[in-house]
Amino acid sequence: MDVNAAVAAAAAIAGVLTGVIAMLAFRWSERDQKRPTRTSLHTDPVLPPGVDTVLSVLRSSAVVLDEADAVVKASSAAYALGLVRGGKLSVEPMLQMARDTRRDGEIRQVELDLPRRGTGRGEALAVSARVAPLGSRLVLLLVEDLTEARRIEAVRRDFVANVSHELKTPVGALSLLSEAVMDASDDPEAVQRFAGRMQIEATRLTNLVQELIDLSRVQNDDPLEDAEPVRVDELVAEAMDRCRHQAGTKQIIMSAGGTADLHVWGNRGQLAAALGNLVENAVNYSPARTRVGIAARRVNAPGGDMIELAVTDQGIGISDKDKERIFERFYRVDPARSRATGGTGLGLAIVKHVVASHGGEVTVWSAEGQGSTFTLRLPEAGAARDRASQHPDPDLDDEAGGSTASSPYEPLPAPEVLP
Repeated sequence: MDVNAAVAAAAAIAGVLTGVIAMLAFRWSERDQKRPTRTSLHTDPVLPPGVDTVLSVLRSSAVVLDEADAVVKASSAAYALGLVRGGKLSVEPMLQMARDTRRDGEIRQVELDLPRRGTGRGEALAVSARVAPLGSRLVLLLVEDLTEARRIEAVRRDFVANVSHELKTPVGALSLLSEAVMDASDDPEAVQRFAGRMQIEATRLTNLVQELIDLSRVQNDDPLEDAEPVRVDELVAEAMDRCRHQAGTKQIIMSAGGTADLHVWGNRGQLAAALGNLVENAVNYSPARTRVGIAARRVNAPGGDMIELAVTDQGIGISDKDKERIFERFYRVDPARSRATGGTGLGLAIVKHVVASHGGEVTVWSAEGQGSTFTLRLPEAGAARDRASQHPDPDLDDEAGGSTASSPYEPLPAPEVLP
C-alpha cells in the first residue's frame, strides 16, 4: 500500500513539473517570437500594405516606431550602424525627433555625428536622419551614412588646396623674376641670370601640370582596355634613359640585373611612367658618386606568377613615420630637397594608382642613411591574360591581381659608395 502511494505521489509531482515546464516553454516561445532579429523585427499587422517590401529595397537604414517608441521594424543596416539595440532606438536625438514628428506630423531632417560602434577610438559616423509620419500611429526613420562621402569631400578639398599652393609657388616666382628682368634691363648679366631662373620655374610649373594630367588619367582610365604584353627589359631601359642625364651630372652609376626576358600585362605608357618615376626619385635623392640598381625577377603566387621590379638606391632613406604617407599626393619627405630637385610630390601617387589599376602593389623598404628599395609587383603577362579572359570586368580582374601577394620582397643589398 505504501509503495502504491509513493508511486502515485511521484506521478503527481512529475505531472505538475511537466505542466510548469510546458507553461514556461510557451511563455519563452512567445517572448522569443516578439524579440527583434538581426535582419528585421517582427512585422506588426498595423504596417501599411507594401511598406515592408519598400523598406527592404531601400539603401538607407530604416526603422519604424510605434506610438510607444517601440521598434516595429528595422533593417539590417540599422543594426549595423548601432541604431537599434534590444528592440529600442538607441540614438536619443533621433528618438526625440520621432516623438516631435508623431506629435505634430511634420517631417524633420538633421545631420549627426555618432560614435563608431566597437572601435573605442573616438571615431565618428556622419549620418543624415530623416523622420516622417507613417499612417496615423507609426513613424518612419531613414538614416543615410555620410561618412565616406565626407571623407571623399575632405580629400578633394585638400587636393584643391594643395594644387593651388603648388601652382602659386612657381607662378609667384615667375612674376617676381619678370619684374627683376625689367628692372635690370640695362644689366645683361643680371638679365641672363634672372632669365635662367625663369626657365627653371617654368619647367617646374610644366612638370606639375603634366603630372596632374597624368594622375587624372591613371585615376579615370582603364589601363586594361589597351593592355598588351610588355617586355620588362624595355621598361627598365626606358626608365634608365629618362634619368641618364641627371645620373651623369651626379656621377651616379645605374645598373640593371635580375631575370631577363620577362613580360607583364598592361598599358605600356603607364607602366613606363611608374617605373621611370621610381628611378628618377632614386637618382634625385641619392648623393653623388653612388649607385642605383634595378632588378627584375619572377615569384610564385596563388593565382599566377608575379613579376617584381625593385629599384634600390643609396640615398637619404625614409623614416618609419614618413613611409606610411609617401604615396599620398603632394606629400614630401624633405620639402626643401624636393624644391631643389623640382619634385612635385605626385610621382609616388601616380605609381600607386598605376600599379593598383594593373592588379598589383607597390611596397617600400628603407632605412635612414642607408637607402631605399621600392618594389613593383605586377601579374606576369600569361597569368594576367588568363585572368582577363575569365573575368572580362576590369574591377574583377583588379581584385584577382590584388589578392595574389606573397611574402614581402627582400631589398637588394646596397652597393658601397664609390670612392
